[in-house]
Amino acid sequence: MTSTCFDLDAYIVELAPFVPEMETSMAMPLAEMAFRANAWLPDEVLRLRTAFSDDRTIMEIAAELGRSPASIATRLHDLGLRRNSRRSWTSWEDEELARCYGDVSAATLAARLGRGVSALYARAQLLGLSEPGHLPYGGWEDAQLRSGYGAGVPVAQIAAFIGRSFSGVISRASVLGLRHACQPADWSEAEMMRALELAGTGERYVSIAGILAAEGFPARNSRSLGQRLRKIGYGRGWGRPWIPEEDELLRRSYITGASLTPLRERLGRSPHSIRWRAGALGLRGTHRHRDGFRQGPVWTDEEEACLRADYGKVPTRRIAENLGRGVRAVFYHANRMGLVHGFMRAFGADEDRAIRNAWTYGVSMVDVAQTLGRDPAVIGKHAARLGCRFNDPERPVRGPKTRRTTREPVTLHSLLALDGGCGQASQTCAPQ
Repeated sequence: MTSTCFDLDAYIVELAPFVPEMETSMAMPLAEMAFRANAWLPDEVLRLRTAFSDDRTIMEIAAELGRSPASIATRLHDLGLRRNSRRSWTSWEDEELARCYGDVSAATLAARLGRGVSALYARAQLLGLSEPGHLPYGGWEDAQLRSGYGAGVPVAQIAAFIGRSFSGVISRASVLGLRHACQPADWSEAEMMRALELAGTGERYVSIAGILAAEGFPARNSRSLGQRLRKIGYGRGWGRPWIPEEDELLRRSYITGASLTPLRERLGRSPHSIRWRAGALGLRGTHRHRDGFRQGPVWTDEEEACLRADYGKVPTRRIAENLGRGVRAVFYHANRMGLVHGFMRAFGADEDRAIRNAWTYGVSMVDVAQTLGRDPAVIGKHAARLGCRFNDPERPVRGPKTRRTTREPVTLHSLLALDGGCGQASQTCAPQ
């Protein structure tokens, strides 16, 4: 493996093999041990490896070798075998997972079942199992950490690979004394000068890291590069305090109407930073041009009067067509003028009373929406808040099943006149 960062393939289930060391005691001399009837012979181990590589289930292997599923799982764990299998989980594996999950580490349990850690976590989530706490790290997990850190695998991928949290992996690596391949021990003066030179040209941190690696410097990721540059005082405007000279340049741009693009490049600030600082200095509305830095035709007094008279009453698309502007431009300018759309305006007492009467006496929600000049969905939501659900099957009265064109037109006055008083309607349509 190279020392550069890379993405793991989906079929990889371990970065380095790990076989638990057999505990031996050198204090006592070796002695003869009686042959056990259930001992694993080399031929059986070979058949077990062959069946496992053929993606046979533990139950099938147990039936073929004449052993119990627990014996097969234990032997697979001792041999350090695991796979990324798409075969369905058996009932025995589900029972074993439910019995040991939370008491045995995910890596150990995955090796026992011959599965990947990600597959084990996905199955546990489907079974509704939860792990109560963080269990101690096992030898297999430490082996994957050492291999991943040495190969430059991103820490987030290592965490997902072994089934641990991002912060937990970093803490464990610190305990083991590991240093990521993308974070060498020190920065040379030549490397820092070259990084500052490239950063001054406006190159992205990802590109700078690639250029430095191509020139023979240690391979680093963009995060460590950015942290190191900021540590020595280099910044691109993110979080850098504004000084009085910068504020004066920003005020002058608003007074003279100069473009903000050269100012952003000169100050090394982002557009969001410029807008935020202009708001903090109260520069809005102080531009020499009426529409400020906005492009396009200037809004006249007549256009604004039409917009103020029709907004919320006439569909916005029709207003845009009448004014010869885009729908988005109409929305933005109405927002700058402080106009509120008709579908968003607050409901009045007469409108609430009309909705209650319509619900009680069988007037359809669409008729109410057309009468009040609102969207039917808005009427339905507000009626539900009043306790009057138009789609309730227990609604007292149903609307007529005739064409709307043949009905008598519905007006706000006719809706208010249905009950002759607000109190009666409120009592009639109170929720049960």
